[in-house]
Amino acid sequence: MEHNTQSSEVLEPVHADSSTKAIWRTFWILLGITVLEVGLAYLHFEFHFLPRMVLNGVFIILTLFKAFYIVAEFMHLGHEIKNLIMTVLMPLLLFIWFIIAFLYEGNSWKNMRSDLAPGTKVEAPKAAPAEEGHGHY
Repeated sequence: MEHNTQSSEVLEPVHADSSTKAIWRTFWILLGITVLEVGLAYLHFEFHFLPRMVLNGVFIILTLFKAFYIVAEFMHLGHEIKNLIMTVLMPLLLFIWFIIAFLYEGNSWKNMRSDLAPGTKVEAPKAAPAEEGHGHY
């Protein structure tokens, strides 16, 4: 009986494939943006270095970038054809438009309700004074 001492299996070093590298790259990008947002909020509360509206605009832009990046990487829309991307983005834009419209409408209802609350006086519009000799018979 002859014993074969050589193994037929060849062990190669394990390397991360490209999908794992892409996931880590996505993780670090999203982490960096989140740390930037938290840092800006902390600096604003401590030093008030930017006007509130400007800071809110920066937060909205950074959040939209994060949302785009998540959709592009994890929903794989970044690698799809233009028509499929538009099929997803158009309803999303309509949804955002609905949210803005409902917030605007809700704000006007809130204002109208506070104006017409019981106990508040509603002033009648004053009529313009009539000129002499005109309009009276």
